[in-house]
Amino acid sequence: MVSLENYPDVIQQILLEYSTHQPAYGDVEMELIFDRDRGRYQLVCTGWSKQRRIYGSLIHIDIKGDQIWIQNDGTEVGVANLLVDKGIPKQNIVLAYHSPSLRQFTEFAVG
Repeated sequence: MVSLENYPDVIQQILLEYSTHQPAYGDVEMELIFDRDRGRYQLVCTGWSKQRRIYGSLIHIDIKGDQIWIQNDGTEVGVANLLVDKGIPKQNIVLAYHSPSLRQFTEFAVG
């Protein structure tokens, strides 16, 4: 099991891995945003595809207290599953992109 003090390292490792995946279309850059002091981590896509602007958060994770709050997850695998694989207990992960009333039906924390 991973200790709370190592959560930032685990999150950064996952986001670093995803930042190396380039979209198959357009001129898109994967930008990492880490704010360890405030417990905020993002992977943002920026660029252009033909004449269309590409901008958005692929992954957004916050650390609140002793829990990891996944605010946005645009991955196929699911960031929560990757965190569990790295040793973070499900009860310490909140799927914040689900409504508070629906979180009780997941295997993860309600927040």
